[in-house]
Amino acid sequence: MTERMEKRFSDLKAEGRPALITYFMGGDPDFETSLEIMKALPKAGADVIELGMPFSDPMADGPAIQMAGLRALKAGQTLNRTLELAREFRKEDADTPIVMMGYYNPIYIHGVDAFIQDALDAGIDGLIIVDLPPEMDTELCIPALAKGLNFIRLATPTTDEKRLPTVLNNTSGFVYYVSMTGVTGSALPDPSKVGAAVSRIKAHTDLPVCVGFGVKTAEHARLIGAAADGVVVGTAVVNQIAGSLDQDNQATKDTVDAVSTFVKGLSSGVRSARLAAAE
Repeated sequence: MTERMEKRFSDLKAEGRPALITYFMGGDPDFETSLEIMKALPKAGADVIELGMPFSDPMADGPAIQMAGLRALKAGQTLNRTLELAREFRKEDADTPIVMMGYYNPIYIHGVDAFIQDALDAGIDGLIIVDLPPEMDTELCIPALAKGLNFIRLATPTTDEKRLPTVLNNTSGFVYYVSMTGVTGSALPDPSKVGAAVSRIKAHTDLPVCVGFGVKTAEHARLIGAAADGVVVGTAVVNQIAGSLDQDNQATKDTVDAVSTFVKGLSSGVRSARLAAAE
């Protein structure tokens, strides 16, 4: 693991609580507002940031994140401008891990070697590329790991005991457990089933196991965080952005504050998670 990612999870383990990992779409609704949102996330309590790379043909994203991607693309967001967001963020924050999440096509067009170096130069700590299975590790995963970028893999409820070691091979940073079948923004999973799934994955790896898909409120975060090493919230954050925009999908004076207020609530839920588990 990169030192920044390893230190963050080590510090949180010592603190006795799970991580709050917040996703937003780079460039939504515009570059400047997106940068202000990114800067606000750690101040509101986010421990790790997932920076979405907008792509025209997503496969795992629900309607809310699809619309966020379209807003970003319409505003002129590109892969290079998404990397620029990270570079600007790093001028003020050298500690918060950043994970870029998206699809392989923009990286392939950019050039794998060039992308890896550009990501490192921008202060990126890890990658989640949802359409690259382990069978395609030579495309990006292995070159990224060789240069010191974490490659974070997704495990799902359908990842059985036979498949799990393959999924975990070459995985670093943390394991992202997708808590249900379907796309982002689905219904909240059963916390008891999540706990069993986290235990099953932990039997195969020492990496932190973080849970996402369907977490919408501080209470959800508290329940999921009781068993997981991290709680990932994406669609609900994106919905805060969307709900604050004007009728032309332009940012308002309330956009950044709406996100900050929501993330503060999630942070409160995560920080009380282990207390809930002990009750």
